[in-house]
Amino acid sequence: MANNILEMALEQLDFPPSTISAWFDDVTVVSFGDNRLVLHSPVPFKKEFIESKFIAPLQEVLHNLTGDPITIVVVTGEYTAPSTSTSPYDDYTFERFIVGSSNKFAHAAALAVSQRPAAENNPLFIYGNSGLGKTHLMYAIANVLRRTHPEYRIIYVKGEDFTNELITAIQEGNVQAFRNKYRMVDLLLLDDVQFIAGKERTQEEFFHTFNALYEAKKQIVLTSDRPPKEINTLEDRMKTRFEWGLLADIQPPDFETRIAIIRDKAVKMGVELPDDVSNYIAENIQANIRQLEGAVKKIKAMHELMGERITVSLAENAIDALRTENPGLNPTPERIMEAVANYFYIPVEQMISQNRSKDVAYPRQMAMYMIRQELEYSFPDIAKIFKRDHTTVMHACNKIEEERKNSRETEDVIKKLHNNIRGDG
Repeated sequence: MANNILEMALEQLDFPPSTISAWFDDVTVVSFGDNRLVLHSPVPFKKEFIESKFIAPLQEVLHNLTGDPITIVVVTGEYTAPSTSTSPYDDYTFERFIVGSSNKFAHAAALAVSQRPAAENNPLFIYGNSGLGKTHLMYAIANVLRRTHPEYRIIYVKGEDFTNELITAIQEGNVQAFRNKYRMVDLLLLDDVQFIAGKERTQEEFFHTFNALYEAKKQIVLTSDRPPKEINTLEDRMKTRFEWGLLADIQPPDFETRIAIIRDKAVKMGVELPDDVSNYIAENIQANIRQLEGAVKKIKAMHELMGERITVSLAENAIDALRTENPGLNPTPERIMEAVANYFYIPVEQMISQNRSKDVAYPRQMAMYMIRQELEYSFPDIAKIFKRDHTTVMHACNKIEEERKNSRETEDVIKKLHNNIRGDG
């Protein structure tokens, strides 16, 4: 009930789903009772932002939901919950990770690190698109080492939060304290390391942090949406170090693995899904595990709130609702252009500019091709978007298609862009 109350409240806030996800994806409920909801955020920066922007509207929504005034408290850092409570990440274990052909190597690598930290697989670099289980494996490693090495000092941080912490430390003149915090740990888990790319001071600090931990034989685990060599604005010396250990990729789950994930989520949520409903979800949501979970949640909510039987028809309505709520399930030309621009590290407005440099022209051609592939737009329709002649679009699409046939690298880029486009909104 405690976790459900937070989910229900967040769904009613007047914020975009992407904003809610950005600030609450790692927030967990510590306790709920006596008109008091205690939340845990592992990142102080997020705690402060949640308190300033979300507490008041959340309390209003909770008042409407429960009929009682609810006080919300956010705790952070290495918070120790009462002995009757569970750890915020207890669900993220190796046992609860559904292993399939698309992720078995990454799972085996993470398990090996948890059993032999700072041995041959240091650093461990896990890469893949959003929502495929990278963070789950990070937490699973941490959970094992908390149990087997209770003396370990463990820090989990996202690349973006690492940067923000550094900025705050510089502003407050506490850079040495920042360095001490990150260079005196036994296990450092840095999620979404691609966010430090292009930020010179952050890369400088992390370069020395990495060296200090590596030389002290401390385990480093990193995740990213792509392998080091494809993070274009990452310094070469960083790419080299990230490749010192083991690289492990996670691909979107195949059909059988998606079915297993759906069934696992359903059991966990206490909902019974007929086989045809599970099959329908697996056939219609392919790129993202979080979206599979979201579909099961939506079906459960519609079943309980509206009293409807769980059928394929209900599943179809639930996924249609998710398509409206989540642009990743219903991409637009704008979303495709943004995904391509982010991948190639250029401003999205350059897509329709007159800039003809190779750094812009190739991503523009790729965006034209992806719109054609994902949305089946005509050449004239795509030409209007980019303010070009339709023959320019034809040339771009033919060029990328020819590259795709002859280059494994281009094929991989297209697959990654497809998954990024169809990923979280």
